[in-house]
Amino acid sequence: MTKDVVAVTPHTTIEEAAKIMLRMHISGLPVIDDAGNLVGVVSESDFLRRNEIGTGRKHAAWLKFFMGPARAATEFVHERGRKVKDVMTQKVISVQEETSLADLVDLMEKHDIKRVPVMRGQSPVGIVTRTNLLQAMASLAHEIPDPTADDEHIRERITRAVNAADWRPIGFEVNVRRGVVHLHGIITTDEARRATIVAAENTSGVKEVYDHLRYTYSEFLAESGKGMKAAG
Repeated sequence: MTKDVVAVTPHTTIEEAAKIMLRMHISGLPVIDDAGNLVGVVSESDFLRRNEIGTGRKHAAWLKFFMGPARAATEFVHERGRKVKDVMTQKVISVQEETSLADLVDLMEKHDIKRVPVMRGQSPVGIVTRTNLLQAMASLAHEIPDPTADDEHIRERITRAVNAADWRPIGFEVNVRRGVVHLHGIITTDEARRATIVAAENTSGVKEVYDHLRYTYSEFLAESGKGMKAAG
């Protein structure tokens, strides 16, 4: 989460909001009122349809008739308004500080949004963006290695993870030697094959994964026999 939240007010000019976004290398800004309450969000997408750059909507005459004057007036304000309040999104999807990361990601995915303000009551105290999630994922590469990740622990963890899944291979077996994993079993789909490999790759201490998964029982027996000889 980004805690040093850069925000604007409804009365900030659109030009100033755009300059802040460019200067701070961000794609959106929370909008707060004089009391510090969140009242909206303004983002790059709000600047797409602007009269200054010639991207205002041009509707056919028959469509204007069905749109009605209210919608036409709304579009006019959005394309020509000078203040953030004229273009901002007022229905903001936000979360409270205690919201779990999983629930936050569910919201981002459900509403197809790139940023979610984090609230303490009615006031924003931070913002989580997709970039924050990407940074968190990248930081996992620097985690401290698991000291218990010997071959037997690796084998047990992979076996437990795969056997708990609905797509687990039939007759699933795992051989591990010096962190190198060999997977054996009968699968029914390519998706199950990939899921089994990913389960192994995500296990701490694994250096490399060899796929011996097969679609037929005869292939499985042949590969399993080779693997047992190699392990011996």
